[in-house]
Amino acid sequence: MRRWIVFVIAVLVLGGGAIYAVFRHDMAAARARLAGRSEVIETTSGRLEYAVAGRGEPVLAVHGAAGGFDQALDMTGALAGRGYRVIAPSRFGYLRSARPPGLSTEMQADAYVELLDRLGVDKVSVVAISAGAWSALQFAARHPERCRALVLLAPADYLPEGTAIRGGPLVDAMFKSDFVAWAALKATPIARGSMSRMMLGTDAAVVREAAPAEKARVREVLEHLLPVGQRTAGMRFDVETAAARSTPYPIEKITCPVLAISAEDDAFGTAARARQIASRVPDGRAVVFPTGGHALVGRYPAALQAITAFLAEPGGRPQ
Repeated sequence: MRRWIVFVIAVLVLGGGAIYAVFRHDMAAARARLAGRSEVIETTSGRLEYAVAGRGEPVLAVHGAAGGFDQALDMTGALAGRGYRVIAPSRFGYLRSARPPGLSTEMQADAYVELLDRLGVDKVSVVAISAGAWSALQFAARHPERCRALVLLAPADYLPEGTAIRGGPLVDAMFKSDFVAWAALKATPIARGSMSRMMLGTDAAVVREAAPAEKARVREVLEHLLPVGQRTAGMRFDVETAAARSTPYPIEKITCPVLAISAEDDAFGTAARARQIASRVPDGRAVVFPTGGHALVGRYPAALQAITAFLAEPGGRPQ
């Protein structure tokens, strides 16, 4: 009997060691994916990381929650092959960017100006993803002379007053531990209802029915959350911003053309926000797909085409 107990314990130890070895390997690969791809500058508000891809007309790509410069390039990097120079900062609190005291979306917007000044860029079009919409709206409103056009992909809104943020025990644990995040991503199929809705704001059926290339893109989006430990401070700020319902964004001050893209079935409710923003600016339009969820699953090629066409219009390119 004792031999069997010893055998079981040995199996568990060896199994646990093997799992941890795979975890360490995958985390090393995640860090290697980020290494050497970005630069860091010092701004008035603190250290700001950024990466650049492509050549041509400049586009400032602003990532969403749980992102960084890598998420921005994952979502908008295709523009680099279509005649654009994609400038992708990591917002404050993400990856190598600092989280300064008293951080606000206004501070982040002003830091974009300092980044553009450092790069010698006078005016840009902006493509912002989800929670990146907050600082992008501030940038367009506070610095209209620097913003040629604004694209908002699934633009996040404040939470309804009194709403608490509860992603569930799994999501909460994922954003506190690289190991938990890694294990959840390894063990949970993306097409399962819980993972799809909690992490992607997308119905599981939409993911299951997507083309193989789209499924691969969604899987990459999730895998590129790692390492989550370097994104936690930024996530906290995004959560605080969503819950604070502070002074409304000065959308009426935005003078550049605006394109807001979303999906009707986005579990995070960005379709209404996209329409609202488009209706409140002088030159705004909304493209709302019937399905696709927050990750625009199955709609990404069409969204990319809409962005490219929009940026090619007179408002999006210098004359």
